This record gives sequence, structure tokens and C-alpha cells, in this order.
Amino acid sequence: MASTPQNNGQAGIDALAARLSELQAEKDGLIAALTGSVASGKTTLAGALAEVLDDSMSVETVSTDGFLFPNSVLTERDLTLRKGYPETYDRQALADALTTLRDGEAAFPAYSHVTYDIDPALTRRIQKPDVLILEGLGFQPLSPPPRGTGEPDLLIYLDAAEEDILAWFLERFVRLWNAARTDPASFYANFLHMSEPELLEFAKSVWERINLPNLRENIAPLKERADIILFKTRDHTVTIAEDRLL
Repeated sequence: MASTPQNNGQAGIDALAARLSELQAEKDGLIAALTGSVASGKTTLAGALAEVLDDSMSVETVSTDGFLFPNSVLTERDLTLRKGYPETYDRQALADALTTLRDGEAAFPAYSHVTYDIDPALTRRIQKPDVLILEGLGFQPLSPPPRGTGEPDLLIYLDAAEEDILAWFLERFVRLWNAARTDPASFYANFLHMSEPELLEFAKSVWERINLPNLRENIAPLKERADIILFKTRDHTVTIAEDRLL
């Protein structure tokens, strides 16, 4: 059932937070999955939602990046250049963590965007919150309700125009590249020998060879099976475009 888009600005985030509050009242320990393209703003949105929801309940945010296979495994399986594709995630480990969390507490591994690998030192032990926002890639279509304990309770899809996502991807690439000038451990230090125009050309090639095909082949199809669809405009305004749980 389609809904009327919410007002611009913070109103869209507030509306989604209110919707999650309604759903949490019906489901203790609600696990909401949030997915969308690389660079669409999933992590930022999850943090904004948590900030709003935190006033009335306990909220945790976790990235699925922690369930990527380590670089050593990806290299062994010749999957290094497909990082972020479904086969690069340990889906069983994620399902096990969600099942364990529903019983009270679970460990969630984490990924370092500095080293571009799993960092055991960043593992978090999380007590079952009122709402867990699980953001990232690697999801598969959810089962019809009632869903299994190893699955999220609902799937939210963050949609945006491809040209806008590319612009955000390039902006982030340049920002991290600049930050690497004072952080030699950063993955982006590998590109400091490039000029900014050279970097942008390289980033565009990464987008066209890896991220865009992943978006079209594996991420965007989840939109058709999502419970709630959001739309984000170039100015980062988020609105609820469709709510299939109504």
C-alpha cells in the first residue's frame, strides 16, 4: 500500500522513527534491516534514526560489513574485487548472531574502513535492545512473515537516483583520500600518488566495474521485496515513498 511522502528535511527521519516505534510496540526486540546502494547514506541514516529513537527506548546500530569474510578468505576465493557482493558475506554467521541476540546478548564483529578488513579489536557485545538497526549490504529477500529468528523482522530499502549516488560516492572517495594524508595506515594512502583528477577517474572506474553492477544485479532487486521504501534526493532529504506494512 503506497503512502503519501512525508515533508522534507528532518520530517522524513522523524516519520520513519515513529513507524519503527509503532512496530517495536508489537515486536519486542525489533530488528530492522536497512539496505541500499554503496554511498547512499545508510550509516548516516541509521545514526539519525537511533538519535531520534534513543529518547524513548534502547537502540543499537550494527553494520553488516562486520560479516564480510576477512580479506585473507576473499583472496583465497578470488573474491577480492567483488567485496560487497552477496557471496562475500558470511550470512550464516549473521543469522547466528541475530538468533543469539534475541535470547539476550550477542557478539557482532566489525569492519575497519581504514584497513579495509575485519578488525577483531572492534568486535562489540550487544545486549538485546528495543530496536536494532542492521544496516549495510549482503541481505537476501526475507521470508514471508512470520520470519525466522535469524532474519531481520523487516527490510527497509533506501532508494536514490543512480547519478546522485555516484556523486556521493565520488565525494566520499575524495574525502577519505584527503584524510589519508595524515593517516598512513588508511587504505586510501595507496592513492596519494594520484592527482585529484586521476583519483576521480579511478573512482569512477571502481563505481562502473564493481559498485554499479552490484547495485543493479543484487541490491536494487531487494526494493521489490522491501517492507518500507525510502527515497533520498540529491540534497539528502529522505522521505517514506511506500510502506507495505500498513
